[in-house]
Amino acid sequence: MTNVNPHKATGLRRLINALGYSLSGLRLAWKDEAAFRQEVILAIILVPVAFMMPVDEIQRVLLVGSVMLVLVVEMINSAIEAVVDRVSLDIHPLAKKAKDMGSAAVLLALANAILIWIMILWPLR
Repeated sequence: MTNVNPHKATGLRRLINALGYSLSGLRLAWKDEAAFRQEVILAIILVPVAFMMPVDEIQRVLLVGSVMLVLVVEMINSAIEAVVDRVSLDIHPLAKKAKDMGSAAVLLALANAILIWIMILWPLR
C-alpha cells in the first residue's frame, strides 16, 4: 500500500506547480541570502567569460558547471539553515553540525570552481 497525498497535483498541473515553487525559491534566495546574491553576480560575470575563452566544449562545460554547482550548493545550504532555524533557534550541537556541514559544502563547491578555473585557464597564459 502506498501513501498517496490527495492534495498533491499530478500531470501537467504538478509540473506547473513545481516550476512555481522553484521560481519562488530563487526569489527568496535572492531576497534573503546575501551569499547567494554575491554568487549570482559572480556567475553573471563568469558564465559569459567562459563562453569567450578559447577553450573546447568540455572545458567550457566544466567552467560553467563549476559556477552553477556553487549556486546549487548555496541553495541547499540555505534550505538546511532554514529548516534548522524552523525546528529551533536554541543553540544545539546537532544544529551547529548541520549548519557547519552545509557551509563546508559551499566552501568545497567554491574550491572546486576555483581549482577548475585555474587548471583550465592557467595554461592559456
